[in-house]
Amino acid sequence: MENAAVQQVNPLGTEKISKLLIKFSVPSIVAMLVSSLYNIVDQIFIGQGLGYLGNAATTVSFPLSTLCLAIALLLGVGAASCYSLQLGEGKPELAAQSAGSAMSAMFLAGVIYFVVGELMLTSVLPLFGATPENYAYALEYSRIILIGMPFLIVGNGISQLCRADGSPSFSMFFMVVGAIVNCILDPIFIFVFHWGMSGAAWATIIGQIVTFLLALLYIPRFKHAKITKESFKIRWSALKKCCELGMSSSLNQAAILIVQICINNLFKYYGAASVYGANIPIAASGVAFKLNGLYVSIMVGLAQGMQPIIGFNYGAQQYKRVRKCLLTAMATIVVLGSMVELLFQLCPTQLILLFGNGDEMYLRFGVMMLRVYLMMIGVQGIWALSSNYFAAIGQPLKGVFLSLSRSIIYFLPLAFTFPMIWGIEGLVCAQPVADFLSVLTAIIMVAISFKAMKKLEENKAHIENAA
Repeated sequence: MENAAVQQVNPLGTEKISKLLIKFSVPSIVAMLVSSLYNIVDQIFIGQGLGYLGNAATTVSFPLSTLCLAIALLLGVGAASCYSLQLGEGKPELAAQSAGSAMSAMFLAGVIYFVVGELMLTSVLPLFGATPENYAYALEYSRIILIGMPFLIVGNGISQLCRADGSPSFSMFFMVVGAIVNCILDPIFIFVFHWGMSGAAWATIIGQIVTFLLALLYIPRFKHAKITKESFKIRWSALKKCCELGMSSSLNQAAILIVQICINNLFKYYGAASVYGANIPIAASGVAFKLNGLYVSIMVGLAQGMQPIIGFNYGAQQYKRVRKCLLTAMATIVVLGSMVELLFQLCPTQLILLFGNGDEMYLRFGVMMLRVYLMMIGVQGIWALSSNYFAAIGQPLKGVFLSLSRSIIYFLPLAFTFPMIWGIEGLVCAQPVADFLSVLTAIIMVAISFKAMKKLEENKAHIENAA
């Protein structure tokens, strides 16, 4: 009876799936796209003002932001998954405790990350692939970027909870405002004040602080659970559950971090032995990764948009709606991914030149990255949605395995093997092969999950008929 009452109040259990996906995913996609603009806008203005060495420096610094996002997703996505499942089970008090515990942990984790990052920065930048030519730029940029990490973690985490609470538009609003601030300040700080790398970094963290302050305004406005002062007490049992459900998304980012560090060093090593040199592959690959980041933002935004729908309906035992939501989201991401892939294949040179001019070798390598390295992104979204799906239904270990499959299980062995045979071109070819294998794995795992879900439906129907 309690579950039924919650479903009547909460449209996640009754409204048309396609309408819910639009309502929750579009604001989430916009918010993620805007968030990715922080790095893209920085790289465009830095490339135009400082050339490809500046772009190489932001590529070297990017693992710092990736690790920060891994922490934000561990707590944010985990808290949102807990919140949705507990609302679906008719337990709003537990949902409030999960949200409050996670928000307190986000701020604490952000402060610790900032302090440790500043202390270790000079040691880790060479490990991230810094060269003697780009090290000074990378150090200047990273020292300032680290200041914004606590604000980034809390702002991103509250954004996840906003969507789970049924307010995706507000989540989009504060993410968009912060990005607009960044876009306005970047050219002013770089070209008017001539602050160079420091200007781009200050523009970024000011935007993050604005997002953080606006996100705090939502805390007293939660609709489906009352967040009180008592909610912010860290309850380790609630936090443990949040971390379990957020582990899939977090480990995906951690895997990306490991890949970024490895690939920067591999490009540096094999680039130095090729006609491109060490800096061109790092700079051009960074541009390709940032462009691909726009599509990844769509992919992640759609995954985040479907999460509360799947989590609530799975908790409410409405399995048919769970399957329909995932399949609809998969069909959508394949169409969108195919459109992005077509753009990369048809206009690679024009896209690379957005980030500043370079010599013939720089453009040649950048085109190869867009056309070959990213050739499988049309279906890549199937893997990402599947990973989030398992986290949303409370099966985090399967989500973790899928998160690790693409980058760690498949890509890294290929990335170390292929260039030994084919040089730097082999390194570029490793990613599409890994993408294909991870998508195939995801399809098999989801098919098995759907089969198990149908058995649960049959058991439920049998019990209801017997009653």
